[in-house]
Amino acid sequence: MEKYMKILRRLIIVIGLILIVVIPYGKVLAISFENSGKVIAYVKVDENARFHIQYTHSVHHTPVKETYKINENKEIVQTELAYKNFAIGMPSNATGEEKFVEKDGTYYITNMNRIFPYIDVRIGQIIANHTLILNNDEFPLDQVVEPGSWIRLKVQPMNLWQRLKGDEIFG
Repeated sequence: MEKYMKILRRLIIVIGLILIVVIPYGKVLAISFENSGKVIAYVKVDENARFHIQYTHSVHHTPVKETYKINENKEIVQTELAYKNFAIGMPSNATGEEKFVEKDGTYYITNMNRIFPYIDVRIGQIIANHTLILNNDEFPLDQVVEPGSWIRLKVQPMNLWQRLKGDEIFG
């Protein structure tokens, strides 16, 4: 009987360890290579976490900053857009409940509530310098993929095994 109890204890320990490794816990903002689903980097995030994507616009060569938050449904919500030039590719006004404001030479669209399940970002080849900003920490996205390729940002749970395979940024 004692022999069986020893085997049972070992089996429980092994099953427990397997569960710890494979059961997802916590949320991350995962950076995947294109739409492959292969996570190449991630950052831990909480509900209502805010982050920014900052880049230099390819046509008018001025800074653009997009502000996002994560909602309770693990969706990415764009809340603000800041830019310095109305040139090609930039909005000239706000829509719906959004507010358009000019302050110190920068145009802002605030009160945005644009909800996305994920965001695809093409990494600029020449001057874009796409950068992820979270809690004042900056991470140039061309450190994880070659310029000219694209990444997908998505909020998802991640287990220990996935965390060990990916590269945590700001960790």
